Amino acid sequence: MRTIICAAALFLSAGTAFASGGIWCNVDDTAVKFEVGAGVTRGMGGPTFNFNGNLEILGRPVGDDLRKTTFEDSNLTQYWLDNKELRLNIYQEHHLADAYNYVELTILTKTSDEGVYDGQYTLAVYDSTADKDGDGKTADLTGKVSCGAE
Repeated sequence: MRTIICAAALFLSAGTAFASGGIWCNVDDTAVKFEVGAGVTRGMGGPTFNFNGNLEILGRPVGDDLRKTTFEDSNLTQYWLDNKELRLNIYQEHHLADAYNYVELTILTKTSDEGVYDGQYTLAVYDSTADKDGDGKTADLTGKVSCGAE
């Protein structure tokens, strides 16, 4: 009888090990350096948890206050994950005095191997102080990205 109870407990605890996984992406190229990641639950639509990341814009396409950005849960505005694609849309606003700026990172990938997703990132950075007319200026950066999921 003990064997049956121990086997059942082991079986049930092994099932919870598959209850969550994770997603992550990183880039280190000449334009930007970033890493983002989150936990993903299985079932119930696969919501994410503990999303976070860091972004650093290299070179000088934007002002110094936009050069580094830290992401958290509320910045992951949309995501899609299946066995074929991983897509992320990450948005962060920067408010400085009378200036309104934002950083929007979009990641579009397709699976190249089990758990490996390769594709492109697009980074749009709006700097309201970069234009002398006061209309603002958007810097758009693109490049290759590698992501993973489990």
